Amino acid sequence: MARILIVDDSPSQLEGLKRLVEKLGHQTLTATDGAAGVEAAKRDKPDLVLMDVVMPNLNGFQATRAISKDPDTTHIPVILVTTKDQDTDKVWGMRQGARAYVTKPVNEADLTQALNEALASARP
Repeated sequence: MARILIVDDSPSQLEGLKRLVEKLGHQTLTATDGAAGVEAAKRDKPDLVLMDVVMPNLNGFQATRAISKDPDTTHIPVILVTTKDQDTDKVWGMRQGARAYVTKPVNEADLTQALNEALASARP
């Protein structure tokens, strides 16, 4: 069982992702914007972060970059989960340090595969 931080400003999206992740047997933590997500990653050291992109304060690209570049959190894999589905968005997201990019509406099988691969690659 992994501890997964879900960062999304939409209460319905947050709840849906939380249900899906818990159904897979993982523990969840939540944050409602990018800045809070970065702080939660530093404080709680989750095993993985699911990050929305379009959020107030700090967008998901900025938050992903902050997590992936900070020596205290660089080991935490980030999966971007977003409605932004252009190839340029995906390329940019991966350049910020994301390990995977999943578009909304979330396909449960796609998210499960991305989670499993990111968690497996993060473990020693």
